[in-house]
Amino acid sequence: MNLEPINKNHEIIGKSKQIKDLIDIAKQVAQSDISVLLYGESGVGKDVFARAIHNFSKRANKELISVNCGAIPEGILESELFGHTKGSFTGAIGDRKGYFEIADGSTLFLDEIAELPLTTQVKLLRVLETKEFMPLGSERTKKVDVRIIAATNKDLQEEVDAKRFRKDLYFRLKAVTLYIPPLRERREDINPLIEHFLRQYAKQNNIPLPSITKDAYDFLNQYYWPGNIRELKNTIETAAALDKDGVLDFDIFRSLLTPYYPKEEVRNLPVHLEQNKDSLNGEMILSALIEIKKDLNELKEFAYKSYSETGETSSGLQVDEIVPIDILEKEAIKNALIFTKNNKRKAAQLLGLSERTLYRKIKEYGL
Repeated sequence: MNLEPINKNHEIIGKSKQIKDLIDIAKQVAQSDISVLLYGESGVGKDVFARAIHNFSKRANKELISVNCGAIPEGILESELFGHTKGSFTGAIGDRKGYFEIADGSTLFLDEIAELPLTTQVKLLRVLETKEFMPLGSERTKKVDVRIIAATNKDLQEEVDAKRFRKDLYFRLKAVTLYIPPLRERREDINPLIEHFLRQYAKQNNIPLPSITKDAYDFLNQYYWPGNIRELKNTIETAAALDKDGVLDFDIFRSLLTPYYPKEEVRNLPVHLEQNKDSLNGEMILSALIEIKKDLNELKEFAYKSYSETGETSSGLQVDEIVPIDILEKEAIKNALIFTKNNKRKAAQLLGLSERTLYRKIKEYGL
């Protein structure tokens, strides 16, 4: 396992090149006050990297202030960000500091920045450019020293094109943009994360550390993880909570996770593939094995029917010369796994099986 410590209260976990490169960039950009835009799918850990940048910076002695822009109702968003004065609106019974003022001298993390209304985007741009803002109901501006880190799971260029996000604010925020790849694109990080979440759960709940079987590890490593690290964490914690004997096996994770296929993976449509000769020959062999298996199934039934009447097949072959289907199936699965370098998802596709069925047969045949 490769743990990259940030400080005693935080650590980024992973050993993939993508993560190591991102940590290096985070350390570098943390030394300045330049705005940073974190981009990636939901659940990839954008908040973790925001905290890492803050903790690497000269502002680390103050608390990072995090705001989920999508979770605050539009009617009170400006008050939450910039504060208000007594009587500025119904219910404003006193002056109140907003997040910008609270974060003075520190870092303000604006998660789901694409959810900000256009009117609020105008005021945010002003703060970024002048470091000044005006609380609701006030006639005087306040000056703050705040470092901005923003995050989104949307393509902000598309939001700009659709007139839902201001171009000037986008260019102001994207001075440094860090793309955090989804978990399926950095599978080397899955096992370290599994072990971390398991240790964390065991410690928090004061239980012995459960173990995970090899087939369970294989299953978790091949899963698509549409919910990324957040989904992985929830899966590990749920499995540990349901565990009865201290061993987390394939069956418990199979019951928690349903095979997932992204929408863009449309099967049954012709596509052009760039394949080398060995790859093409391998797939042809596998397809042939599958067809042979189907044909032999019919032949086997015919052979036994004939044997029951004559003691031998109509072709003169003895029944013991016919290869059982399960042996052919086992060989087909073994060849598919070798061909795909043990990528069970691809092997299942080549064999025309569901991933769940493939895992069951691997276990059944002891592969």
